[in-house]
Amino acid sequence: MAKLSNPFTLGVASGEPLPDGVIIWTRLAPEPLSRASVPGGMPNQNVKVRWQVAEDERFTRIAAEGTATATPAHAHSVHVKVDGLRPGTEYFYRFRVGAPFADTTSPVGRTRTAPARDADTPLRFAFVSCQRYEHGYYTVYRHIAQQRPDLVVHLGDYIYEYGKPANPAPGRYVRKLEPPEAECKTLPAYRNRYARIKSDPDLQAAHAAAPWVTIWDDHEVKNDYAGKLPGDGSDPAAFLRRRTAAYQAYWEHLPLRVRPSGDALQMYRWRPYGKVADLLLLDSRQYRTKTSMLGADQERWLLTRLAESQARWRVVAEPLFFSRRLFAGNRTSADAWDAFAAERTRIVDAVRASGRPNLVVISGDVHNHWAAEVLTDFADPASPSVGVEFVGSSVTSAPPETDVDAVLRLNPHIKFFDGHRGYVWCEADGESFTAEYRVVDHVDRPGAPVRTVARFSVVDGRLKRADA
Repeated sequence: MAKLSNPFTLGVASGEPLPDGVIIWTRLAPEPLSRASVPGGMPNQNVKVRWQVAEDERFTRIAAEGTATATPAHAHSVHVKVDGLRPGTEYFYRFRVGAPFADTTSPVGRTRTAPARDADTPLRFAFVSCQRYEHGYYTVYRHIAQQRPDLVVHLGDYIYEYGKPANPAPGRYVRKLEPPEAECKTLPAYRNRYARIKSDPDLQAAHAAAPWVTIWDDHEVKNDYAGKLPGDGSDPAAFLRRRTAAYQAYWEHLPLRVRPSGDALQMYRWRPYGKVADLLLLDSRQYRTKTSMLGADQERWLLTRLAESQARWRVVAEPLFFSRRLFAGNRTSADAWDAFAAERTRIVDAVRASGRPNLVVISGDVHNHWAAEVLTDFADPASPSVGVEFVGSSVTSAPPETDVDAVLRLNPHIKFFDGHRGYVWCEADGESFTAEYRVVDHVDRPGAPVRTVARFSVVDGRLKRADA
């Protein structure tokens, strides 16, 4: 058999850092957009993959190594659980394969373990969301990679399931999707959509620069789906098969600790960062009903974690606008926490009962930057605040039409808006939490420089403009 070409076309990644280890990931795909029965242009056979984790980028001090098996059933993806590492430590990792390839080594990735539970180690992280491939270039990720964060948090819409529209709006079809440019509904289609976007060099650079933790929103499956229902009145059984395929493809392409089980994939979880931060990641889609965003089990878990957390900052990472956001005519969004106000009140009450106004909500979805204070009563601007919400803009996805002046007038707890594409850079320690809103001026072509448009600190549950 002739030797195959480079299998590491989709790069490498790490994620889910704990004090003693991380997950490292790659996927073998010499022809990433192949539409053959076996994905990625791979042979229909298992392939042994060697991996190494080192204390230095030249791999002279090996900390751990071993072999993994890439199988056709999982698109020849590789998820290695690396244990026995030191807390709060930078490491480097790589993969290598032999037959049926010429001996080939992957790019080198950088990762970092979480600090020990009793450590005061500061945390530097970026959070992002909404990276619709056809809407533009991933320049934002190049800038994140250059900052070498301790962590990247992705808040959903890693892919978009849409096909190419019949008549794309100007500026909204900048890059071509994978052939046949159709909506994703099957496992092969979802796999190729991930392969298309993960071929992007800037996204690969950001994955290789730091460990990631991710949650999903709706477009990883289907716009506006809720639980096991498609949201458009179509056949629930057919949709559940589609959701199961989408969840598998999501796992295959990201460095997750937990794999799919049946038609489910456990996504809500706790990631502690020493005494500085407890990161609580929420799943707003899989368990949603008409009356609950999170479902009963996940809500109980969250309320318990909020009550028991002893970290300086309780950071809730979730995709959707958490604070009240009234529009002109006192309208609200049906796909935000305003549609689940009673559930939001229970969360706010749990934080208030603790007596510590140290909640930080990070969210995305709305394709613009916002910053707000989380009040105990959003109808009363003078009510106490239990913390803040930082809403990040999209990486590329085009923004909606928004009457910003009306929103800011009707919602005095919302303190900031910016309409550029970008990300939010956060730094936390035992005394302070700051957030920088970073933007690029264009995504219709690569290479935009980045700039900071606002910087906030959190003081006693309130926002303080730090760049004024």
